[in-house]
Amino acid sequence: MMEYIQELMTPQVMFVIYLFIAFIVALYVLSVVYVFIDARRRGSQYFWAWGLLALIPFVGLIAYNVLRPSTYLADREEQELDMALRERQLAQYGTCPRCGSPIEKDFVVCPVCNTQVRNVCPSCHRPLDAHWKVCPYCRTHIQ
Repeated sequence: MMEYIQELMTPQVMFVIYLFIAFIVALYVLSVVYVFIDARRRGSQYFWAWGLLALIPFVGLIAYNVLRPSTYLADREEQELDMALRERQLAQYGTCPRCGSPIEKDFVVCPVCNTQVRNVCPSCHRPLDAHWKVCPYCRTHIQ
């Protein structure tokens, strides 16, 4: 039996076997590099992923792809900034002190409960903030 195996192991077959092993090792190294870079971009703890992949080479790659965060860290930060900006824009107009519904900057009364939320200039009839002493639109003094 050993004679047949030695007859089959020609230099060409050995070269193909070594080439196949080199290919598998290269795939393994590239998968480790991929997980390391991708986990860093996604903001996850890449050391656990790298360790998982190092312990279980190809099954670890599949497990990492299943368990990784779905979005990149930069995208999550951008979404959080966008939400904060929108909340700030909404807060700029304010809310009704009586019912809490959103009030825009040019509202004089709350559209829900009819509570007066701003004063009105007696000459130009534009909405004014409560602490203004002069109308900024027509220079009328407010009492």
